[in-house]
Amino acid sequence: MAMTITQKILAAHAGKKEVEAGEIISVKVDVALGNDITAPIAIKEFRKAGAKAVFDKSRVALVPDHFAPNKDIASAEQCKILRDFAREQELENYFETGEMGVEHALLPEQGIVGPGDVVIGADSHTCTYGALGAFSTGVGSTDLAAAMITGKTWFKVPETMKFVYTGKLGPWVDGKDLILATIGKIGVDGALYRAMEFTGPVIDSLQIEDRLTMANMAIEAGGKNGIFIPDAITKEYVEGRFKRTPVYYDSDKDASYAEVIEINCDGLRPQIAFPHLPSNTRSVDEAGNVAIDQVVIGSCTNGRITDLRKAAAVIKGKKVSKYLRLLVIPATQAIYRQAMKEGLFDIFLDAGAAVSTPTCGPCLGGHMGILAKGERALATTNRNFVGRMGHPESEVYLASPAVAAATAIMGRIASPEEVA
Repeated sequence: MAMTITQKILAAHAGKKEVEAGEIISVKVDVALGNDITAPIAIKEFRKAGAKAVFDKSRVALVPDHFAPNKDIASAEQCKILRDFAREQELENYFETGEMGVEHALLPEQGIVGPGDVVIGADSHTCTYGALGAFSTGVGSTDLAAAMITGKTWFKVPETMKFVYTGKLGPWVDGKDLILATIGKIGVDGALYRAMEFTGPVIDSLQIEDRLTMANMAIEAGGKNGIFIPDAITKEYVEGRFKRTPVYYDSDKDASYAEVIEINCDGLRPQIAFPHLPSNTRSVDEAGNVAIDQVVIGSCTNGRITDLRKAAAVIKGKKVSKYLRLLVIPATQAIYRQAMKEGLFDIFLDAGAAVSTPTCGPCLGGHMGILAKGERALATTNRNFVGRMGHPESEVYLASPAVAAATAIMGRIASPEEVA
């Protein structure tokens, strides 16, 4: 039976030669992930079940990143639950504030997840790791608790949609624009409980950071997972970094797909997702004169070193618009250090930006960038639902780091060409 990469990974972890779309299976989990919002619930259920030890202290990862550094007493208590549990269980992959990063940037960087893995996390953007050729998806906290105890979980094998990107990317167009254009095309439920397999000549030349961005936002189209076929670019990133032996899968040429969608990238312009859905997209040239109060460059979607370099290239030698707040948040401590070493912080600080320690912070309306009533933010994050970053009568626009930098300079949504 011909299978897709998603089917092959699930079959291997289910101990089966093959699996079919719609089949219910039990699979072994390579990594189980929780954060300071979701893991406390899982830990409570872990104890309620009478469990004494996690299935493997090297395979459970806890990352306090959403409200960390702690913003108040309640968040401090949440993080303490993780810290105490990690100490009790002697978890190898617990990351305190000084080494912490945004979880979905941190785990690939640290070589904790890799090709051929099955990864679950009590966070919807766990689908990020599909960029490395893993099956990764978000689950509920009770499912996380069960996996921490047994090392297993269950899935209904998803159908797969194949996306084929052809043509050539224009200036300032990157992975964020590709995924926003895709979500705009199919809608927020266009890939509901389906695997989104990203392929084509454009993908073949896409750097790993852009692939991580695209896989990260598969959930915004309703996808069960986003996934890329591992290639030389994947291997260059993984080898010497991944702590286990990678297993490289691909899709059979005659594998069955629920749908095949071709997207011609010729002429594609930087994309903006308007409130209040990631699918409400239009090109930056069609954005109109939308004034912005706050710009955020960071998150698990676009807080990597390449993202900061793109933003710095646009903003270098210029100033942030008067009365606009520009927040730059490197996604991990390693990225923070690298950006500092390259002089990117000098560029941002000279422009009038505020640079933060790694945190999810403003992305979920947690802290360090909450919006007041009537304010508008343009962010490199992944969601722009009502009230996502603060007051329910605020607005969030999504875009790439280059567009975010241009917008910070102009004080309104702008293309990078406008400030060149």
